[in-house]
Amino acid sequence: MTTEDLKPSRLSSPDIARLGGTGLRTRPLRTALAALGIAIGVAAMVAIVGMSASSGAEIKQRIDDLGPNLLRVTGAHLPQGEGLATLPTTTRSSIARIGPVLSASATASLPFSVYRNNYVPTGETGSISVLATDPSLATTLRARVAFGAWFTAAQTRLPSVVLGAAAAQHLGVDHVGTNVLVGSQLIPVVGVLDPVPLAPELDTSVLIGWDAARTYFRFAGHPTSVYVRVVQDELDAVDAIVPRSVSPTEPDTVVVTVPSDAIAAQEATTSTLSGLLVGLAGVALLIGGIGIANTMIMSVLERRSEIGLRRALGATRGQVRVQFVSEAVLLSVLGGVTGAVCGTAVTSIYAQTRGWPVVVPLWASAAGIGVTALIGAVAGFYPAMRASRMSPTVALAAS
Repeated sequence: MTTEDLKPSRLSSPDIARLGGTGLRTRPLRTALAALGIAIGVAAMVAIVGMSASSGAEIKQRIDDLGPNLLRVTGAHLPQGEGLATLPTTTRSSIARIGPVLSASATASLPFSVYRNNYVPTGETGSISVLATDPSLATTLRARVAFGAWFTAAQTRLPSVVLGAAAAQHLGVDHVGTNVLVGSQLIPVVGVLDPVPLAPELDTSVLIGWDAARTYFRFAGHPTSVYVRVVQDELDAVDAIVPRSVSPTEPDTVVVTVPSDAIAAQEATTSTLSGLLVGLAGVALLIGGIGIANTMIMSVLERRSEIGLRRALGATRGQVRVQFVSEAVLLSVLGGVTGAVCGTAVTSIYAQTRGWPVVVPLWASAAGIGVTALIGAVAGFYPAMRASRMSPTVALAAS
């Protein structure tokens, strides 16, 4: 017998996998319950990241569709709660003369209430506002008409209104030709808009043509808001120029905002919340890891005879450690893969029901499985060490 014959055999990677899998197959119910804890944590993490990514993709697509190159110009808030500064009647034309400006359209708030008819009690307006509107507003905002039509050239001069989506719902208007009471006048509805994400104030408004507002409602022509579509690369430059162009002597009374920033802020808020939820999913993973550690400790106690027999047949302490660590890692990976698949499925179903693009970052699934493998190795380390330290005779005697 040579020295080489006395050396213990080495376990190959396939041998380790088979050895770890054998221990799991002999206890299927316990394996399934232990893997379930890990699967829940990974599924939660993947689903949260996937939903957040899908929501972000939808928001980015909405901004791209609506155009991030839109500015909104309003009067600044006056001190001591005196309302907003009044914009000059020349605001829209002054802005339109700026080189990179593609289009500019104005709206103006009118001091009238809107009712479905004259039988509705005074004061129950549903917070619906009346806005005088440039005919080019729909083009500038890329607003779409749900039914009916936008103002024609004639309708901007005649009493007719277009309703925002929420205003139409509140007033119970579901077809054109219906009359609504604006101030003391019954005016026919010619169209209803889809929601306008970049100008949500329009959703709760009744829109009337600019010239008709001057003729029938004594509108003086001072805009409340001006929406400006500009060349994308010149957005910051136009932002800086607009206040002085509108009011050369008092530029501080003019405020310029980027409506798409509000949508981007919504995405940032969603991402922050998702980060907190991913942290909770991490706690679930930790609990699952504790469950695996408990399972492996119980497995060591129940399998003392097996450990003693293997040690008596020549298995080294290292091989016993590898056996139990591999079982724990395989158990964790099984739960991780199951959780990643379930989390992806949940994200797909949720995103499709909301009409979002389905986005599940590959790194989320890979990180979930990788973290579970690490958790399995850590959770199986102590039970593996305990098993490897058992004396063969004591283990066989205790069985």
